[in-house]
Amino acid sequence: MAEKDLIIEISDVSKAYRASKRMPGKTALENVSLNIPRGSFFGLLGPNGAGKSTLINILAGLTKKSSGSIMIDGINQDEDPRATRHRLGIVPQEVVLDPFFPVYETLEYYAGYYGIKKQDRKTEELLKALHLSDKRAVNSRRLSGGMKRRVLIAKALVHSPPILILDEPTAGVDVELREQLWDYVRHLNEQGTTILLTTHYLEEAEELCDEIAIINHGRIITHQDKTSLMQTMGLKTVIVSLEKPLDNVPECIAGFNPILTTPTTLTLHYDRNEHHFGEVLAHLQKAKIIIQDISTEEPDLEDIFRQLVNQEQAA
Repeated sequence: MAEKDLIIEISDVSKAYRASKRMPGKTALENVSLNIPRGSFFGLLGPNGAGKSTLINILAGLTKKSSGSIMIDGINQDEDPRATRHRLGIVPQEVVLDPFFPVYETLEYYAGYYGIKKQDRKTEELLKALHLSDKRAVNSRRLSGGMKRRVLIAKALVHSPPILILDEPTAGVDVELREQLWDYVRHLNEQGTTILLTTHYLEEAEELCDEIAIINHGRIITHQDKTSLMQTMGLKTVIVSLEKPLDNVPECIAGFNPILTTPTTLTLHYDRNEHHFGEVLAHLQKAKIIIQDISTEEPDLEDIFRQLVNQEQAA
């Protein structure tokens, strides 16, 4: 099998903050290693304070790492930080815009900052793609939160970076705008842009990403392609609608973690790596339970995320 073409290579990166009179010392990242394939839609997930933003700030050159190395598009970050920054477009969590600049001038200014000649700028294209054309002359302070998010994405793309980093890009954004943003980001990814996404909306990561890493307490606890990750957790749920109500759960199905959610609804859980569905049915039959209806549910990314984080915290 051919090796993947990697666009970001993070090797044993750590970040420790020294103790001060006001704050105790803290290790934000501990020996983080992560390889991100070129052209992928990569999800970096983790609870608040897990280290996601610290890692992104290190990639962006805003925070200095304590140790380790980073290669971005084949360039060592320590040897040529300016070149590596040029290959990144970053949409931060915080809305950072000059409140007195109109949208068009904001994008033109940032294109000039990256040294892009006027004839090579794609300001009009970005305004159209992000539905900002009618806001071109509006000052940033007069835009809604959702419109400001669009400007942040446009600003990150003025220099056509091969990597777009989205740090919680749809926080506080309405559903319609969220869908428009994702349509555009999907288009960018299809055109070859590598996307690195952090998000609290796990359903977004499940729908959009092809590779997912989970970070907790500054350590990567798993990194897999999405399909493998979803299959890693074999837990399956069986929901049984009963013809007659039950007063208590029969002992012979206790091994399937049964919960009587209502007198006529029984929920069972089993690991498909250890059992198969036929065993569940056989035990229900042995318990003389008359089934009116039955359905199954697979774990989603949120279930897997919680389970992995809980396991890591308990370790």
